[in-house]
Amino acid sequence: MTDPTLLDLTHDALAHALEALGHPAYRARQIETAVLQGLAASYDEVSTLPVALRRDLAARIPFTVCDPVGSAESPDGETRKTLFRLRDGETIEAVTMAYPDRFTACVSSQVGCAVGCPFCASGQGGWVRDLSPGEIVAQVLHAARAASRLNRRLTNVVYMGMGEPFSNYDAVLSSIRILNDPRGFGLGARSFTLSTAGDVPGIRRLAAESLQVNLAVSLHAGNDELRSSLIPLNRQFPLGELLEACRAYAKTTHRRVTFEIALIDGVNDGRRHAAEVAERLRGLLCHVNLIPWNPVPHRRWRRSAAAAVETYREVLTKAGIATTVRDSRGVEIQAGCGQLRSQRQAEDARSATR
Repeated sequence: MTDPTLLDLTHDALAHALEALGHPAYRARQIETAVLQGLAASYDEVSTLPVALRRDLAARIPFTVCDPVGSAESPDGETRKTLFRLRDGETIEAVTMAYPDRFTACVSSQVGCAVGCPFCASGQGGWVRDLSPGEIVAQVLHAARAASRLNRRLTNVVYMGMGEPFSNYDAVLSSIRILNDPRGFGLGARSFTLSTAGDVPGIRRLAAESLQVNLAVSLHAGNDELRSSLIPLNRQFPLGELLEACRAYAKTTHRRVTFEIALIDGVNDGRRHAAEVAERLRGLLCHVNLIPWNPVPHRRWRRSAAAAVETYREVLTKAGIATTVRDSRGVEIQAGCGQLRSQRQAEDARSATR
């Protein structure tokens, strides 16, 4: 990263920066209120500040962390993916999803991803770098402005975009604390969901936090051989170790763990696969979300048929495991993690060779 931008500064750091510029420290709270509550998108929109101070800040502390440079919207207008260009030229993605009872932002925590799951586009280009807290918060504020334009309010933030959140633990938790602060954005802790591919130390660390955020784990299979082929991180933290950490998390926090299972036709969607998962999760405080796989380019896999998904659900339900079939949003606009970024990178590469 280059020099910190406004959203990368804590309250105290911003107050000190203002004093160093010869301005009173109390202006920091005015700025934070305008940006985090009023959703100001530039210093010019912070009307509580003198014009001279706005100019000074624009010259010294950049407001913009990332700029939207591309987007795709589903035909029904309820799912929108945005491609952002960061100040160093890298790109990330975020998705907004409108439901009748909620408005959700799905944000990225890293540029690229080191986990390398073959069913996910995020890891195809590997890991580039972690995002700063400000770069994460900026995605949420962009989504909040989109919701506001529709006379809606952002209600949920899920860290299910590009990257493994627990590999960038400190920045992710900092972004949650910023957004959870009642003096700022004020989004309740239970409105946040952290999704991991199975980073056991991260799960154990989260269990010790005093935050009532939600934990989601990408499971996808109930045996180590298959899961390792789908999630390479399983070789480092196999199922036994992962589920032990999940049980400890549920016991410590008294909060259920959500397990995500992307169902791929002929790969992990059989009755025996469901039975393996049911046996692994027996007695664990949890909920399972079944999600027909969102196809990515260069993979010949197909999403599971509705009948296979229903059979899978029935097996889990009969085993006493709460299970929901989730709609896979944005298939027609390639809203899966990393797909818009990959598309833009391919287009840029073609342009460079012309």
